Amino acid sequence: MTAGVLAAYWGAMGLMTLFAKASEDLPSVETFWDQNRPPAVQIIDRHGKHVVIKGAVDATPVKIADLPEHMTEAVIATEDKRYAWHPGLDPIGLTRALYKNHKAGYVREGGSTIAQQLAKNVFLTPEKTMTRKLQEMMLTLWIERSFSKDEILEKYLNRVYFGGGNWGLEAASRYYFDKGANELSVSESAMLTGILKAPGRYNPLSNAKAAAGRTQVVLDLMKDQDLLTDAQYSAAVSTPISVYKPEEQSSAHYFADWIWPEIEAQIGTPQADIVVRTTLDKSVQDRAEYAARQNVDPDRNANEVAIVTIAGDGGIRAMVGGVSYTGSKFNRAVQAKRQPGSAFKPFVYLAAFDAGLTPDTLRVDEPVEVGDWKPRNFKEKFQGEMSLERAIALSINTVAVTLSEEMGRDPVVQTAAAHGLHDLQPLRSLPLGAQNLSVLDLTAAYLPFANWGDYAEPYGIISISTAEGTPLYYHTRPDRVEVVSKTGLRHINRVLKTTVERGTGTRARIAGRDVAGKTGTTNDYRDAWFVGYVPDMVTGVWVGADDNTPMKRVTGGSIPAQIWQDMMADVVKPLPNRKLPASPPQVKTASSTAPRKTIY
Repeated sequence: MTAGVLAAYWGAMGLMTLFAKASEDLPSVETFWDQNRPPAVQIIDRHGKHVVIKGAVDATPVKIADLPEHMTEAVIATEDKRYAWHPGLDPIGLTRALYKNHKAGYVREGGSTIAQQLAKNVFLTPEKTMTRKLQEMMLTLWIERSFSKDEILEKYLNRVYFGGGNWGLEAASRYYFDKGANELSVSESAMLTGILKAPGRYNPLSNAKAAAGRTQVVLDLMKDQDLLTDAQYSAAVSTPISVYKPEEQSSAHYFADWIWPEIEAQIGTPQADIVVRTTLDKSVQDRAEYAARQNVDPDRNANEVAIVTIAGDGGIRAMVGGVSYTGSKFNRAVQAKRQPGSAFKPFVYLAAFDAGLTPDTLRVDEPVEVGDWKPRNFKEKFQGEMSLERAIALSINTVAVTLSEEMGRDPVVQTAAAHGLHDLQPLRSLPLGAQNLSVLDLTAAYLPFANWGDYAEPYGIISISTAEGTPLYYHTRPDRVEVVSKTGLRHINRVLKTTVERGTGTRARIAGRDVAGKTGTTNDYRDAWFVGYVPDMVTGVWVGADDNTPMKRVTGGSIPAQIWQDMMADVVKPLPNRKLPASPPQVKTASSTAPRKTIY
C-alpha cells in the first residue's frame, strides 16, 4: 500500500472519528420547534395589568407568501446568493471564504449559508470548535432534507436577531418602521437585511450613518444580481428612509431594573419566559410619570426628578427614576444619593417628642453657635419664641439644631436608624439633612408616620411564575415592626399636617383629605424635596440637576410639592378617607419645663 493511499485512509478514518464524536452530543432535532430567543420577562402590576417586558421582543411569525418579493431577495442576495441550488452547504462560498481568510491571516468572512445560520441559531452555542462545526454541517443537512427552501427561509426570518431586542422580521419591521413586514419598501427591506451582518453596528437608531452605508451595500448587491431594475434601484437609493423613533419607554422600566436582582436571587437567571407580578400599581405609576414630566422646569435647572410611592405594607406602588428612561437608565430614585435638607427634620422632632417634648413646647428662633458654626434660616432672619409645631411647619433651622444639641445627636441618629436610615454620623449639621440619602430610603423612613407607627421593609415582587402559570416564587411579607410610640405618632402627624396646611408645604394640600409631609431645600437650591403622606401611603419627590448645579430658587415647597399634589390628588380618590392620628393642641402656652442646655 502506497504512502498516499495510507495517508488518505488514515485521513478518512480520522474524519469519520470526528464525525462520530460530533454526533454523540448532537442536539435533538425536536428542539427545532422550541423558542430560541432569550427569555422574555413580563412585568405586571398588582392587579395583573401589563407594565413592561424585559428581554426579548418578538411578534407574530411572518409567512413567506405574504412578504414582498424584494424582502426575500435582499436576504438571499446578501446572505446566500446560491441559496436556490446548493444542498445546504455551499462549497464555492466556503472555498472562497477559506482562501480570503488564509490570505488575510484572520477570519475576514464566513461561508455560512442560510440553512447553516438557522442551524446555529436554533441548536448550537457560539463556541468555535471543530466539533461544533461538524455538528452544524450535520444539522444543516437535516434541515435541508426536512424542509423546502421557502420553509427554511421563512423559519430563518422568524428566528434571526435584528438588534434592539427584536427577534424575527415582524418584530423588527414594527420596531424600526412602525409597519408590518408585508408593507416594507425596497429600501426598508435592504436596511433590515443590512442589520443582520452586525445588529449592534448597523442599528439605524443608534448608528444611522453606518446603517445607511450598509443599506447601500445591500441595494448594490441586489442590482448586481439583477434582482432590481435600473428604475427600482434608482428609486430605492433616492428615497429617504424614515426610521420610526420608538415611543418613550415607560418610567416603569426603572422599577423593573430595580427588582431584577431580586428576580435572579429567587429563581436564578431566567431560562424561559416568566411573569413577575409586582406591587406596582399601573394607575399610580402613570400619574407619577405624568406629574413629573408636566412640572420639571429646565429653564430653572430643575431638569431631573425622582419619585417613589410606598403603600402601608411596604409595597412599591410607583417608581420614577428620571424624566426619560430612554434618555438615561440611571435610577435617581435608588442610585442617586443627595442631601435631603429639611426633609430630614421630622426625625429630629420625633426624637424630641420621645424625650418628652410636645408640639406646644416653646423654643426661641435666635442666633445659634455650635463651635465655629452658625446655622442660618432660609429667610436669614429670626422670629423669636415659637412652638415646635410652628418651627417645623416653617422649617426653622435654628430650632432644629437647638433640639439636636439639647438631646445630644445620638438619639437623632438612633431614631433615624429605627426608620431604616443607617450609617448616619452624629455631626452638628445632622438635623439640617446634610448627609446623603436616596429617595427610596427617605420615603420608606416616613412610612411609619402613615402606617400607624409601624415600619415595613420596601419590596417590589409579589410572585414569579412561568408563562404557563407554574409558581416559582411567592413573597412572604415580614411582620411589621412598631418604631414610633403612639404619643410620638400623634405629635409628628400633627406637626407635619400643619406643615402642609399652613407651612412650607401648602402646595401639597388636597381638599377634604388628611395630608402631612415635609419640604426640604439644600444650599444654593441644589436639591428640592417633598415627602408627603396620607393614611397607609407615602410619596417622596426630589427634583434637581444630575451635575449638582444650583437651580433657580426652586424649593421643596414649589415644584416637588406641586408634583406630589398633581399626582396624589387623583391617587387618593378611590381610597377610603381616613384620618391620621394627631394630638390636639394644648391650651397652655407657657414655655416647657423640659431641660435645656447651653450650646457651645
